[in-house]
Amino acid sequence: MKKVVIIMGSKSDLDWAKKIVNTLEKFEIETAIHAASAHKVPLKCYDLIKKYEKENVVFITIAGMSNALSGFSDAQTYCPVIACPPYSDKFGGGDLFSSVRMPSGVAPLTILSPENAALAAAKIIGLANTDIQKKVSEYQAKKREELEKADDEIQKNKES
Repeated sequence: MKKVVIIMGSKSDLDWAKKIVNTLEKFEIETAIHAASAHKVPLKCYDLIKKYEKENVVFITIAGMSNALSGFSDAQTYCPVIACPPYSDKFGGGDLFSSVRMPSGVAPLTILSPENAALAAAKIIGLANTDIQKKVSEYQAKKREELEKADDEIQKNKES
């Protein structure tokens, strides 16, 4: 397993998907992106899921408003599914409820940040791939270094 399949509810989610892909590239994880709405083309969604699950992938679903895509995808596969709905002020955040309220037996992980959704996928893949696991550790170390550097700059500016 070294692949993430991103299924978007519509082409309008492509910029969100690209943010996920950009982070996954840092881990050298292959991606595939498709647009397939669980509401409008459920059979296409099902076929995509069945096609890719044979490769033991991680799915990341991107759908806002009424996010049937994440629950539908999770209910059709044994592979991990991460819901990464794009946030919208339009509904005061209420559209996120469709991503976090799932029926029993349906358990997509919900992560709002595209970067963090990619990181979670990399960690899942890293459980069976030591090269990816090492890249995740390096990525986290770099994030810690960035924070330490930022704090050093803040402290120096405070003293001035």
